[in-house]
Amino acid sequence: MSEHHPPRGPGRGEAPRRPRRETVTYASALGGAVPRPRPQHAPARSEISEQTTLGHTYVRSLMRSQLRTALTALGALVLLVGSLPLLLALPAPEAVVWVVLGVGVHPVVWAVAHWYVRRAERNERDFTGLVER
Repeated sequence: MSEHHPPRGPGRGEAPRRPRRETVTYASALGGAVPRPRPQHAPARSEISEQTTLGHTYVRSLMRSQLRTALTALGALVLLVGSLPLLLALPAPEAVVWVVLGVGVHPVVWAVAHWYVRRAERNERDFTGLVER
């Protein structure tokens, strides 16, 4: 016993149907062409946080440049401070030895350390600029 029901609509004694409500938004007012919001994170940053192969490559490049900077600073210290025993082996008055050790070494160590910090910060700034693009 299947009954066939006629489609509902305004008929005798029934009130006409209300039109379907439509929500008007900025997107529908422009016909769907809406400027997309900028992504929260740059693609490189998401690659790093998701630990993909590309993200690993980015981080590895930063680590390589920091290691290169550290090894350069270490090499400069080894050459400059490591050569002191050879310099001090030369016959010289004791006062000259103390002046070289007390006054000559500290500015050299400070200059190398200052160079290292500035270079490491520049490496990080360059990396951040690469990631944020």
